[in-house]
Amino acid sequence: MSIISSIVLAAIKWLAGYYGNSYALIADAIESSADVVASMLVLLGLLYARRPADDNHPYGHGRIEPLITFVVVGFLIVSAAAIGYQSIKNITTPHDAPQAWTLWILAAIICWKEINYQIVMRKSRQLGSTTLQAEAWHHRSDAMTSMAAFVGISLAIYLGEGYEYIDDIAALLASIMILYNCFKIFRPALGEIMDEHIHPELVEKIRAIALDVEHVKGTEKCYVRKVGTGFYVDLHAIVDGNFSVYQGHEIAHKLKDALMQKLPEISDVLIHIEPDGTSSEAKNGR
Repeated sequence: MSIISSIVLAAIKWLAGYYGNSYALIADAIESSADVVASMLVLLGLLYARRPADDNHPYGHGRIEPLITFVVVGFLIVSAAAIGYQSIKNITTPHDAPQAWTLWILAAIICWKEINYQIVMRKSRQLGSTTLQAEAWHHRSDAMTSMAAFVGISLAIYLGEGYEYIDDIAALLASIMILYNCFKIFRPALGEIMDEHIHPELVEKIRAIALDVEHVKGTEKCYVRKVGTGFYVDLHAIVDGNFSVYQGHEIAHKLKDALMQKLPEISDVLIHIEPDGTSSEAKNGR
């Protein structure tokens, strides 16, 4: 949907910008053209991330998602730089005012892009996909650049002769907004690939479920890493220190089954059994 949408809108923007004499629309078209390539990369990344784990990739292939996100951010930065450079150049170059009919096209584009953003963002939340989140922000940034173009063209037409450059200022502002969105996309993807502790809500759910499992007295360490659309959990569970190894093994399996059943977003769980006791050796798992 994103790819087809970007292709159609890029063509409309290029034609409207050229014949409507609006660089803000052309700048918008440049971003949409980059979106086509970025969306194709997102699609390839999602297909690759779905491949099952193998001997060389025991945690699966989900790490491709943040890597693809970095590439998408790169495309956005290049687009923003090209738009900003040409905008500054056009501001100092006299040119005709944009055509009023381009506003109708922009209004339709803004509505359509916002709808796309809502659809893709909802899906990214369902799947927990940073790549789809980046794709959603592509649509939102496109809507923002279109909004900037709409304001710029409106002011250029309303103020009349001598204010044609406002259209170019709008394009420059759009490039700044794109760069801001780049940071919003880049930061969570970087956290994912660096295994940052950015899932406190999931950790709390894991601890709460663990306490409901029979013979689990508490939890200590709980580390969560995100790989693709799934989560891998390392959990230390506290049980009676007098239990046998076999009993501890059975409790660990029950705990793992309970977590994966109640939290389907978890791909795998590694349970470490800690003996309940007051000594420092017991508390530290030694």
